[in-house]
Amino acid sequence: MPIASAAKIALIGSPNSGKSLLFNRLTGLNQKVANFPGITVDIASGQSLDDSSIQYLDFPGVYSLQAISGEEKVAVEAFTQALEENLLDTVICVVDSTRLEKGLIFALQVLETCHNYNKPMLIAANMVDVLDQHSMQFDPQGLAETLKIPVLPISARTGLGLSELPGAIATANVPPQKFESDIIASDESINHLHAQQLAEQHGPKGDLLINTQTRLDSFFLHSWFGGLSFFVIMYLLFQSIFSWAAPVMDAVEAGIGWLASIVLPVIPVGVATDFASDAIFGGIGAFLVFVPQIFVLTLVVGILEDSGYLARAAVICHKPLRFFGLTGKSFIPMLSGVACAIPGIYAARTVESTRKRWLTYLAIPLMPCSARLPVYTLIIAAFIPANKALGGLLGWQGLAMFSIYLLGIVCALLVTAIVSRSSAELRTDLPFVLEMPPYRLPSWKPLVRNAWNRCKHFVTKAGKVIFMVTVIIWILGYFPNYGESLGDSWLGTMGQWIEPVFEPIGLDWRYGVAILSSFLAREVFVGTLGTMFGIEGAQEDFSSLAQQIQDSGLPLGSGAALLVFFAIALQCVSTLAVLQRETGSWRLPVQLFISYSIFAYIAALSVFNLVELFS
Repeated sequence: MPIASAAKIALIGSPNSGKSLLFNRLTGLNQKVANFPGITVDIASGQSLDDSSIQYLDFPGVYSLQAISGEEKVAVEAFTQALEENLLDTVICVVDSTRLEKGLIFALQVLETCHNYNKPMLIAANMVDVLDQHSMQFDPQGLAETLKIPVLPISARTGLGLSELPGAIATANVPPQKFESDIIASDESINHLHAQQLAEQHGPKGDLLINTQTRLDSFFLHSWFGGLSFFVIMYLLFQSIFSWAAPVMDAVEAGIGWLASIVLPVIPVGVATDFASDAIFGGIGAFLVFVPQIFVLTLVVGILEDSGYLARAAVICHKPLRFFGLTGKSFIPMLSGVACAIPGIYAARTVESTRKRWLTYLAIPLMPCSARLPVYTLIIAAFIPANKALGGLLGWQGLAMFSIYLLGIVCALLVTAIVSRSSAELRTDLPFVLEMPPYRLPSWKPLVRNAWNRCKHFVTKAGKVIFMVTVIIWILGYFPNYGESLGDSWLGTMGQWIEPVFEPIGLDWRYGVAILSSFLAREVFVGTLGTMFGIEGAQEDFSSLAQQIQDSGLPLGSGAALLVFFAIALQCVSTLAVLQRETGSWRLPVQLFISYSIFAYIAALSVFNLVELFS
């Protein structure tokens, strides 16, 4: 079949089949590649790099067209709707050639669906480079003759076979209704038996790959070594946030100071100079310093995803999470919440149990998201020395970061444990079933691009809000006395109204204003505080905001209280909006906002008094 103008080609496949990596190769778009179901929740589209008349659509990975989880339901409904509305010209089903039987179970369902809608399809047998590395082979030609559709061996990671894809698309045909088979079985199991037969006839022979995975799993899933390695890996993740990002952060800070020294002398002395100095370099500049840590965090989490380790981490976490009313599948949405609560909430669709999906919603806002990271880094840098112990293996700042992240996780588990034992509506349950993806070396180029895009998205999305808030804060703090006294400004007057609320935890009105402004976005706290310190100090040397906090004499108890408050409080209007969209009601978002705010304040007050007592 010749490819029509503006042809739309669907890519569909199971999680871990390499479908999204193939999409990246074909379109050049920077899509997320992950080794766990629940990461991709949107349908991506993009033009072919080789032929602009071809548009590829990347559907979320599903195990079956008979949807179980909320995420699978979204993907299957979108795929079926596209077929019904005749939006697709050809369907490419991506299967993992190293696990051919599993891939064919799903491919046979797609074959039947494409026959019913009279749509051409072909099978892209991915990861043949892995078979070549282990001197293993399978018979794509024999499989194609049996199924009577094209079967193309490819490697999305290396690009092997992709040059032949346009020709295979052009020759794709509508699958026949029946396939030759001597299997006699019920309709429920015929696909599984047929896939097993096809894999035995045409699939790679030998269990070398399974043996390799088993040897690694014997360590990473060991009852003792597995848990120990999990904590070591998680600690290294948080330590890397400081150690890997520190040189780049220093360079960004030096660059901002250098740029300020060039720009400010050119601007006429007066309001314009003060605005550029206090709002632009003091407020927005203080926020930009922490962006490299977002890059490192996203990169390291991506490495864990692509390597196949996160699925093992979910298995390790299942038993302890079950005690708190959750499941191992809750681990991935919760870890996604470390980057941002919004994709974490979307990823919770993969939790089949309605009970545990709602409990996961309760836990995700307490995960230490990347928007909190600038706040944590600022406070830790202001109070925790950058000293190291054990020959440099243990850094006190990294340990403090690990501890505050752990606090958020512990609070999330305590909340879900209490709710799961007190709510009679959440008693039904489903078993925990999870596929173990093979261990693979990460594809570095997509990982780096994804981390870079995450930083760009973080800056552009948060930057607009920070700029708007910074301008407002600067105007309120600069007038009517033109920055002579911050306490006598409009902002100072407003801040003194709310100061009694934060005074019990040792914070003055400046921190209260910064906390309130952070409801729009948590990271606004840093920009707001930087702007106010810039107005008050009229700094010419542009010392770091952490140094300014140190010089202000803020007590250690107040710094600890700030960390605890931000670890618990739900201060993100976007998270509340997404929760409302996913649950279909404002009931849960409003309840979480009120209860977590009260919880955060009480916890911060307790920590302040405790630290001050012992310090």
